Amino acid sequence: MEQSGLGEGSDASVGLEVGFSLPSDSAGLLVRDQIERHQFRLETSAPVTPKPVDETRFWFPTDAAVCIETDRIDIAANTVVCVRDDAGSMLAQVDQRRAEQFGPGTYSLELFGPVKTYLKVDGPFTIDAKPLETSISLDESQGVLVGARSSHESPAATITTTDDPADVMKAVSAFSSALKTTSVERSYPTLRGHPPLLELGDELDIPEGMQAADTGIRLEIPPDLRHIFVVAPLAYYLGAELVSGPRPRLVTDSGFVHEFDGPRAFEDDVARALKQTFFLDCIVRTEGIYAVDLHEREVVESRLDIDAEALYDAPLGEQLKAYFDVPYEQIKDLVPEWKLTTHVAPQPDNVELLPFVTNDLAVVRTPDGTEVPHSEVEASAVDDFLRDDIVRSTGVTTGRETYVKPQSTDSVEQAWISDGTPVGASKTTPAAYQNRLQRKPADGDIGITVVCNDQEMLAESDVVDEVYGSREELAFDVDAHYDLSRDELRSVLAEPTDFLHYIGHIDGEGFQCRDGKVDAETLDHVGTGAFFLNACQSYDQGLALVEAGAIGGIVTFSDVINSQAVAVGRTLARLLNIGFPLQTSLDVVRRDSDVAHQYGVVGDGGISVVQTENGTAVLCEVTQVDNGAYHLSYQVYPTSRCGLGSLIRPAFPDNNSYYLGSQRINNVKMTQDELRDFLSLENMPIIYDDSIHWDEGFLT
Repeated sequence: MEQSGLGEGSDASVGLEVGFSLPSDSAGLLVRDQIERHQFRLETSAPVTPKPVDETRFWFPTDAAVCIETDRIDIAANTVVCVRDDAGSMLAQVDQRRAEQFGPGTYSLELFGPVKTYLKVDGPFTIDAKPLETSISLDESQGVLVGARSSHESPAATITTTDDPADVMKAVSAFSSALKTTSVERSYPTLRGHPPLLELGDELDIPEGMQAADTGIRLEIPPDLRHIFVVAPLAYYLGAELVSGPRPRLVTDSGFVHEFDGPRAFEDDVARALKQTFFLDCIVRTEGIYAVDLHEREVVESRLDIDAEALYDAPLGEQLKAYFDVPYEQIKDLVPEWKLTTHVAPQPDNVELLPFVTNDLAVVRTPDGTEVPHSEVEASAVDDFLRDDIVRSTGVTTGRETYVKPQSTDSVEQAWISDGTPVGASKTTPAAYQNRLQRKPADGDIGITVVCNDQEMLAESDVVDEVYGSREELAFDVDAHYDLSRDELRSVLAEPTDFLHYIGHIDGEGFQCRDGKVDAETLDHVGTGAFFLNACQSYDQGLALVEAGAIGGIVTFSDVINSQAVAVGRTLARLLNIGFPLQTSLDVVRRDSDVAHQYGVVGDGGISVVQTENGTAVLCEVTQVDNGAYHLSYQVYPTSRCGLGSLIRPAFPDNNSYYLGSQRINNVKMTQDELRDFLSLENMPIIYDDSIHWDEGFLT
């Protein structure tokens, strides 16, 4: 366990977003993102006394900073260290099985950990990076500045707009005022600020300083909500002004025109333009502040005649012209798997959702899905098998709105903002986004609440008690409750916690308690951030929890069989406990369970309960090939810490290249010993022989 404060007599600052604390079990410093609930442990050779310093003393922006006296900093994780001189020029990037020495001078060190952290030190010093351990050794004890920045983004202002398309176009044009740069570096997630909020009102009011970025790019579209919604993320990313025109097209001030009326539909063209521009920015940016060996650049340059060095300094209009000259089919297989496709009904009451959809850099589509009969989604209660098992239902059903399966996409996640209950996508509401935005800083351990309201379902409670809080590097407060009354459940639901795992019976009338039911629609407030309601027919109650303050959760569409629900609960608990987001966790479970289609996500499916070990959520698939060798496929999923545009460097044997995050790397060949060593580096799910495994024990 760790101390929630800084210790008696210490004088370190604790900001609203980032704070510092002292671990009780060792010497060092804990860097804490108090909104996203991430922490980064820095071990030192002796106890330290942090003292606050001016956070502007770093080359990159920080939210808070302290000074500690030490001659050594150790990090028990696979951590990349980017070294710059005092002017900000990159000197080296040290990671995985490398050691490097630096001479006299002042240096800025960027640590790619769970919390964005910077050090300022005087040389000489040595960095020794090994699997699961990185050491920074100074020649003598000195004052080391430690700065940190939260990954949480808050909008700078609110724009008021009417629902007139002309006003909405001007409001959306102002989204790009949140970009921290209009260079290719905006493809890094930390350099894309949250767009200003939108609020419907009687007249357009754009606060001073919220005007569109001056990029010389405009998007001409027919003035209707459908076209505005679809192009909003592209307009934001390009810093483009939306103007009325007879047909959709992109126009630069240098005269380049790109039409959105090709053989594909308008929405497909816009999605392709966003992905193509973003991806090629990621290639060109390797000439800039992070000059790394990028695998995708190497492949692109082997296929195309593209001059990244010249394009880096070129005006945006020239960059776009060069980008759209590239046949998309020649780069399609290299474009990162997109994080999110959002299906948004183009109606006035969804205008206020546009900043959140845009912040995710989502592909936006007009809702188009196939109605799914209830019989294909809901479990049958008359099957003979069910008579031998418990069904997590109290027997009361309600008429529910239509099930709909959204048109398939190639994104990791899908969100549905329209009528109907989506199958295979998150049911997203304005409340979910607002609740995440208003998430308050928390000081203390990660709160996990388990409620089991049925004695016959204790098997699942035992499983989750063993899983939650089992990570030694994080401090948890796991609180379990059993057989609650109505008043007791209301009290538990109101208490602040990061995650609620409910086991028991739910129906259209609410949560079953020992003395009746609690209908979540009657709750004024709930304290949980995320939740998992592993009970029958929990969809409506889950939506009500989101409306009452939660950010997102996993629910069921229908009756679920107890034994199968226990299996789903076990796997989901393990995935959530290692940092997988809600929607991604459920997608993985669907690979391993025949009943997982009965589960869905309400609210924001991108929320994680805890941080991942190394910033990314990873799923490995292993197949055995000839001569005892194995092929590994390495799927990286985006998280709040590692969004679109992030870099990864997998510890494959002899790998010296970086890859773009949110990527699938296929058929990496390894010997059995190499594979065993690789899988031991991180706790991650492994698909082998169509089943999920949690360590390398399946290797014979």
